[in-house]
Amino acid sequence: MKKIVVTGGSGKAGRAAIRELIDYDYEVLNVDFTRPKENLTPFRLVDLTDYGQTFVALHGADAVVHLAANPAPDSNPQDGENRFRNNTLSTYNVFNAAVALGLRRVVWASSETTLGLPFERQKPAYSPIDEEHPLYPESSYALSKVVSEEMARQFNRWSGVPFIGLRFSNIMEGPEDYQRFPTFWDNPHKRKGNVWGYIDSHDVGSVCRLSLEADISTAEAFIIAAGDTVMKTPSAKLMETVYPDVPVRGSLDTYESLLSTKKAQRMLGFVPHFSWRDYLEE
Repeated sequence: MKKIVVTGGSGKAGRAAIRELIDYDYEVLNVDFTRPKENLTPFRLVDLTDYGQTFVALHGADAVVHLAANPAPDSNPQDGENRFRNNTLSTYNVFNAAVALGLRRVVWASSETTLGLPFERQKPAYSPIDEEHPLYPESSYALSKVVSEEMARQFNRWSGVPFIGLRFSNIMEGPEDYQRFPTFWDNPHKRKGNVWGYIDSHDVGSVCRLSLEADISTAEAFIIAAGDTVMKTPSAKLMETVYPDVPVRGSLDTYESLLSTKKAQRMLGFVPHFSWRDYLEE
Protein backbone atom coordinates (compact mmCIF):
# COMPACT_ATOMS: atom_id res chain seq x y z
CA MET A 1 0.00 0.00 0.00
CA LYS A 2 1.87 3.05 -1.22
CA LYS A 3 -0.87 5.49 -2.33
CA ILE A 4 -2.44 6.96 0.80
CA VAL A 5 -5.11 9.62 1.20
CA VAL A 6 -4.88 11.52 4.49
CA THR A 7 -8.08 13.38 5.34
CA GLY A 8 -7.64 16.33 7.66
CA GLY A 9 -4.05 16.51 6.52
CA SER A 10 -3.89 20.23 7.26
CA GLY A 11 -4.46 19.68 10.98
CA LYS A 12 -2.11 18.73 13.79
CA ALA A 13 -2.54 14.96 13.50
CA GLY A 14 -2.68 15.14 9.72
CA ARG A 15 0.60 17.01 9.42
CA ALA A 16 2.29 14.45 11.63
CA ALA A 17 0.92 11.55 9.62
CA ILE A 18 1.92 13.10 6.30
CA ARG A 19 5.48 13.82 7.44
CA GLU A 20 5.90 10.25 8.66
CA LEU A 21 4.47 8.69 5.51
CA ILE A 22 6.59 10.85 3.22
CA ASP A 23 9.68 9.87 5.19
CA TYR A 24 8.82 6.24 4.50
CA ASP A 25 8.31 6.83 0.76
CA TYR A 26 4.54 6.72 0.68
CA GLU A 27 2.72 8.68 -2.00
CA VAL A 28 0.32 10.93 -0.07
CA LEU A 29 -2.63 13.14 -0.97
CA ASN A 30 -3.86 15.63 1.62
CA VAL A 31 -7.67 15.96 1.55
CA ASP A 32 -9.08 18.70 3.73
CA PHE A 33 -11.60 21.54 3.90
CA THR A 34 -8.74 23.85 4.97
CA ARG A 35 -5.66 24.61 2.95
CA PRO A 36 -2.37 23.53 4.59
CA LYS A 37 0.05 26.05 6.07
CA GLU A 38 2.91 24.28 4.29
CA ASN A 39 2.85 22.28 1.09
CA LEU A 40 4.16 18.92 2.23
CA THR A 41 2.27 16.94 -0.39
CA PRO A 42 -0.39 17.39 -3.11
CA PHE A 43 -3.60 18.89 -1.72
CA ARG A 44 -7.27 18.63 -2.69
CA LEU A 45 -10.00 20.81 -1.20
CA VAL A 46 -12.87 18.45 -0.35
CA ASP A 47 -16.09 18.58 1.65
CA LEU A 48 -16.26 15.10 3.17
CA THR A 49 -19.94 15.51 4.03
CA ASP A 50 -20.54 15.27 0.26
CA TYR A 51 -20.32 11.61 -0.76
CA GLY A 52 -19.48 12.36 -4.40
CA GLN A 53 -16.52 14.52 -3.47
CA THR A 54 -15.35 11.90 -0.96
CA PHE A 55 -15.61 9.08 -3.49
CA VAL A 56 -13.58 11.01 -6.08
CA ALA A 57 -10.94 11.98 -3.50
CA LEU A 58 -10.35 8.35 -2.48
CA HIS A 59 -10.40 6.95 -6.02
CA GLY A 60 -7.06 5.38 -6.93
CA ALA A 61 -5.79 5.16 -3.35
CA ASP A 62 -4.60 1.98 -1.67
CA ALA A 63 -5.68 3.09 1.81
CA VAL A 64 -7.01 6.08 3.71
CA VAL A 65 -5.91 7.65 6.98
CA HIS A 66 -9.05 9.52 8.08
CA LEU A 67 -8.13 12.24 10.57
CA ALA A 68 -10.68 14.93 9.67
CA ALA A 69 -13.15 15.92 12.42
CA ASN A 70 -14.27 18.86 14.52
CA PRO A 71 -13.38 18.24 18.18
CA ALA A 72 -14.61 21.57 19.59
CA PRO A 73 -16.62 21.42 22.82
CA ASP A 74 -20.40 21.83 22.75
CA SER A 75 -21.37 25.36 23.77
CA ASN A 76 -25.06 24.88 22.99
CA PRO A 77 -27.40 22.21 21.55
CA GLN A 78 -27.17 23.63 18.03
CA ASP A 79 -23.38 23.35 18.04
CA GLY A 80 -23.67 19.77 19.26
CA GLU A 81 -26.13 18.84 16.53
CA ASN A 82 -23.96 20.31 13.79
CA ARG A 83 -20.80 18.69 15.13
CA PHE A 84 -22.36 15.25 15.55
CA ARG A 85 -23.98 15.35 12.10
CA ASN A 86 -20.89 16.57 10.25
CA ASN A 87 -18.42 14.29 12.03
CA THR A 88 -20.58 11.20 11.69
CA LEU A 89 -21.59 11.86 8.10
CA SER A 90 -18.05 12.58 6.93
CA THR A 91 -16.78 9.40 8.59
CA TYR A 92 -19.61 7.36 7.07
CA ASN A 93 -18.77 8.75 3.64
CA VAL A 94 -15.07 7.92 4.01
CA PHE A 95 -15.82 4.39 5.25
CA ASN A 96 -18.44 3.76 2.56
CA ALA A 97 -16.28 5.10 -0.27
CA ALA A 98 -13.27 3.13 0.93
CA VAL A 99 -15.23 -0.12 0.85
CA ALA A 100 -16.92 0.67 -2.47
CA LEU A 101 -13.57 1.45 -4.08
CA GLY A 102 -11.88 -1.64 -2.68
CA LEU A 103 -9.29 0.16 -0.56
CA ARG A 104 -7.14 -2.27 1.37
CA ARG A 105 -7.27 -0.53 4.75
CA VAL A 106 -8.91 2.29 6.71
CA VAL A 107 -6.98 3.92 9.55
CA TRP A 108 -8.94 6.59 11.35
CA ALA A 109 -8.93 8.86 14.38
CA SER A 110 -11.25 7.86 17.16
CA SER A 111 -10.67 9.62 20.50
CA GLU A 112 -9.84 9.22 24.15
CA THR A 113 -13.09 11.11 24.82
CA THR A 114 -15.03 7.90 24.14
CA LEU A 115 -13.77 6.64 27.51
CA GLY A 116 -15.64 9.23 29.60
CA LEU A 117 -13.64 12.43 29.49
CA PRO A 118 -13.81 14.74 31.36
CA PHE A 119 -14.70 12.12 34.01
CA GLU A 120 -17.09 14.42 35.87
CA ARG A 121 -20.42 12.62 35.54
CA GLN A 122 -18.70 9.24 35.55
CA LYS A 123 -15.35 8.41 37.16
CA PRO A 124 -12.95 5.95 35.53
CA ALA A 125 -14.00 2.36 36.18
CA TYR A 126 -10.36 1.48 36.89
CA SER A 127 -6.83 2.46 35.93
CA PRO A 128 -4.75 2.22 33.93
CA ILE A 129 -7.60 2.53 31.42
CA ASP A 130 -7.48 0.05 28.56
CA GLU A 131 -9.72 -0.90 25.64
CA GLU A 132 -11.97 -3.03 27.85
CA HIS A 133 -13.03 0.08 29.77
CA PRO A 134 -16.71 1.04 29.34
CA LEU A 135 -17.46 3.84 26.88
CA TYR A 136 -18.97 6.95 28.45
CA PRO A 137 -19.28 9.62 25.70
CA GLU A 138 -20.01 13.01 27.27
CA SER A 139 -20.17 15.28 24.21
CA SER A 140 -21.41 15.28 20.63
CA TYR A 141 -17.81 14.77 19.48
CA ALA A 142 -17.29 11.78 21.75
CA LEU A 143 -20.65 10.31 20.77
CA SER A 144 -19.80 10.67 17.07
CA LYS A 145 -16.63 8.64 17.71
CA VAL A 146 -18.53 5.88 19.53
CA VAL A 147 -20.97 5.67 16.63
CA SER A 148 -18.06 5.62 14.18
CA GLU A 149 -16.38 2.74 16.02
CA GLU A 150 -19.58 0.73 15.56
CA MET A 151 -19.74 1.75 11.90
CA ALA A 152 -16.17 0.50 11.49
CA ARG A 153 -17.12 -2.90 12.91
CA GLN A 154 -20.06 -3.24 10.55
CA PHE A 155 -18.17 -2.09 7.45
CA ASN A 156 -15.45 -4.60 8.32
CA ARG A 157 -18.06 -7.33 8.74
CA TRP A 158 -19.58 -6.51 5.36
CA SER A 159 -16.35 -6.14 3.41
CA GLY A 160 -13.43 -7.74 5.25
CA VAL A 161 -11.51 -4.44 4.93
CA PRO A 162 -9.47 -3.79 8.11
CA PHE A 163 -10.54 -0.73 10.11
CA ILE A 164 -8.08 0.58 12.71
CA GLY A 165 -9.39 3.26 15.06
CA LEU A 166 -6.84 5.27 17.03
CA ARG A 167 -8.10 6.77 20.27
CA PHE A 168 -5.61 9.61 20.42
CA SER A 169 -4.92 11.39 23.67
CA ASN A 170 -4.34 15.17 23.67
CA ILE A 171 -1.87 15.79 20.81
CA MET A 172 1.16 17.99 21.43
CA GLU A 173 3.09 19.41 18.49
CA GLY A 174 6.49 20.93 19.13
CA PRO A 175 8.13 22.67 22.09
CA GLU A 176 5.56 25.47 22.25
CA ASP A 177 2.77 23.06 23.23
CA TYR A 178 4.85 21.77 26.13
CA GLN A 179 5.41 25.23 27.60
CA ARG A 180 2.00 24.95 29.30
CA PHE A 181 2.92 21.84 31.25
CA PRO A 182 4.55 23.58 34.24
CA THR A 183 1.22 25.33 34.89
CA PHE A 184 -0.33 21.93 35.68
CA TRP A 185 2.22 20.73 38.19
CA ASP A 186 0.99 22.55 41.29
CA ASN A 187 -2.53 21.07 41.14
CA PRO A 188 -3.29 17.51 39.98
CA HIS A 189 -6.96 18.43 39.45
CA LYS A 190 -6.03 20.67 36.49
CA ARG A 191 -5.57 17.76 34.08
CA LYS A 192 -7.59 15.04 35.79
CA GLY A 193 -10.17 15.16 33.00
CA ASN A 194 -8.15 12.87 30.76
CA VAL A 195 -6.20 11.21 33.58
CA TRP A 196 -3.21 13.44 32.77
CA GLY A 197 -2.70 11.96 29.29
CA TYR A 198 -1.14 13.32 26.10
CA ILE A 199 0.65 12.13 22.97
CA ASP A 200 3.48 13.72 20.99
CA SER A 201 2.78 14.41 17.32
CA HIS A 202 5.85 12.40 16.27
CA ASP A 203 4.29 9.33 17.88
CA VAL A 204 0.98 10.16 16.17
CA GLY A 205 2.70 9.97 12.80
CA SER A 206 4.48 6.76 13.75
CA VAL A 207 1.33 4.94 14.82
CA CYS A 208 -0.53 6.00 11.68
CA ARG A 209 2.18 4.35 9.59
CA LEU A 210 2.34 1.27 11.78
CA SER A 211 -1.43 0.92 11.49
CA LEU A 212 -1.11 0.76 7.71
CA GLU A 213 1.53 -1.94 8.00
CA ALA A 214 0.23 -4.12 10.86
CA ASP A 215 -1.08 -7.62 10.22
CA ILE A 216 -4.73 -6.99 11.12
CA SER A 217 -7.89 -8.09 9.34
CA THR A 218 -10.56 -6.99 11.83
CA ALA A 219 -11.98 -3.69 13.13
CA GLU A 220 -10.00 -2.64 16.19
CA ALA A 221 -9.74 0.39 18.46
CA PHE A 222 -6.51 1.34 20.23
CA ILE A 223 -5.68 3.82 22.97
CA ILE A 224 -2.74 5.95 21.80
CA ALA A 225 -0.96 7.95 24.51
CA ALA A 226 2.52 8.85 25.72
CA GLY A 227 4.24 6.50 28.11
CA ASP A 228 4.08 9.01 30.97
CA THR A 229 1.65 11.62 32.31
CA VAL A 230 1.86 15.40 31.98
CA MET A 231 2.70 15.64 35.69
CA LYS A 232 5.80 15.55 37.91
CA THR A 233 3.81 13.82 40.65
CA PRO A 234 4.03 10.00 40.57
CA SER A 235 1.04 8.33 38.96
CA ALA A 236 0.06 6.34 42.04
CA LYS A 237 -0.06 9.56 44.06
CA LEU A 238 -2.22 11.25 41.41
CA MET A 239 -4.77 8.45 41.60
CA GLU A 240 -4.70 8.42 45.41
CA THR A 241 -5.26 12.19 45.52
CA VAL A 242 -7.85 12.70 42.80
CA TYR A 243 -9.54 9.33 42.30
CA PRO A 244 -9.08 7.54 45.65
CA ASP A 245 -12.06 5.24 45.05
CA VAL A 246 -10.98 4.11 41.57
CA PRO A 247 -9.25 0.70 41.58
CA VAL A 248 -5.66 0.63 40.34
CA ARG A 249 -4.84 -2.62 38.60
CA GLY A 250 -1.34 -3.83 39.29
CA SER A 251 1.59 -1.65 40.28
CA LEU A 252 2.41 1.59 38.50
CA ASP A 253 5.82 2.71 37.37
CA THR A 254 6.69 6.13 38.76
CA TYR A 255 5.21 8.35 36.03
CA GLU A 256 3.38 5.66 34.03
CA SER A 257 0.50 6.80 31.85
CA LEU A 258 -2.96 6.01 33.16
CA LEU A 259 -3.98 5.35 29.54
CA SER A 260 -2.64 1.92 28.66
CA THR A 261 -1.09 1.36 25.22
CA LYS A 262 -0.41 -2.34 25.75
CA LYS A 263 -2.89 -3.42 23.06
CA ALA A 264 -1.29 -1.05 20.53
CA GLN A 265 2.15 -2.35 21.48
CA ARG A 266 0.99 -5.94 21.01
CA MET A 267 -0.97 -5.61 17.79
CA LEU A 268 0.59 -2.59 16.05
CA GLY A 269 4.14 -2.67 17.37
CA PHE A 270 3.61 0.86 18.69
CA VAL A 271 5.81 2.10 21.52
CA PRO A 272 5.60 5.80 22.45
CA HIS A 273 9.07 7.30 22.16
CA PHE A 274 8.53 10.98 22.92
CA SER A 275 7.94 12.68 26.26
CA TRP A 276 7.56 16.23 27.51
CA ARG A 277 10.77 15.50 29.39
CA ASP A 278 12.55 15.68 26.03
CA TYR A 279 11.56 19.37 25.80
CA LEU A 280 11.45 20.70 29.38
CA GLU A 281 13.87 20.58 32.27
CA GLU A 282 12.30 18.92 35.30
